[in-house]
Formats: sequence, C-alpha cells, structure tokens
Amino acid sequence: MYLSLIEVLLPLLLVVLITLPLIKVFRGKVTVQSAKRRLLTHIAGFFTVIVGVFVLQMFISPQIYAAEGDPVSIVGTFAQGLGFLSAALATGMSALGAGIAVAAAAPAAIGAFSENEKNFGKSLIFVALGEGVAIYGLLISILIINNLG
Repeated sequence: MYLSLIEVLLPLLLVVLITLPLIKVFRGKVTVQSAKRRLLTHIAGFFTVIVGVFVLQMFISPQIYAAEGDPVSIVGTFAQGLGFLSAALATGMSALGAGIAVAAAAPAAIGAFSENEKNFGKSLIFVALGEGVAIYGLLISILIINNLG
C-alpha cells in the first residue's frame, strides 16, 4: 500500500506551519513579548492541527462492519492510530517523569557521595528508582503495541 502525494506533503506542510513562529525565537532575535506571542501562536497552531486531524480522520476513515462471528480487525483504522498515540504518550510521559526525577536525585546523590564515600550505594538507589519510571512506561507501550496487531 503506497502513500499518495497528498498523504506525504500534507503532514510535512503542517509541521512547517507549526514550527514557523518559533524560528526567530530560536535564533534569539525577538523581544520577550514577541517570544511569548510566538510561543502562544505555536501552541494554538499545534492544538488546532491536532483537532483538525482528528475531525478529518473521523469523516474520511471508512467504517468497518464485521459480519456475525467474524473477528474484527483494527489494522489501518482510527482506533489503531489512537493505540499508537497512546503507546507514544506512555513512553514519552514516563521518560519525562524519569528525567525530572533523575534531575532532582542525581545532584543530591553526588553531594552526598562527595561528603561521605559510604553514601554511594544508598544514593545510587534513588537515582535508579527514577530511571525505573521510564522502564515501566516503555513496558506499558510494548504491551499496548502488542495488542494492536
């Protein structure tokens, strides 16, 4: 199954339109007020594109009806897309949470280790617990993706 030209170009166009307001912000050539306005434009554009894609998908996607006793397949449907999105969110949000946890625990562990070398094992446990959150999110993503096919 090959993608048509519009199925390739439309997402690329949407990504370019979403990122356009932030180009000057990244270059550092704007004032604080202008940067805030550009960031709000970026956020509004992002959520507008997301809502538009969901609405467009509901009207375009074919309805799949199964006969009595036939197994229902979600391959290539809106439900499968939402499943992949949920798997991505599970991984992304758990990695974000793990990053926040490690950002708080690692400096404290280094400080405790620098004061007393016997604190290395105890402080390493707290850093590893923060990393465990990301592993749990990855595990949930794998379980979600296994149930999609």
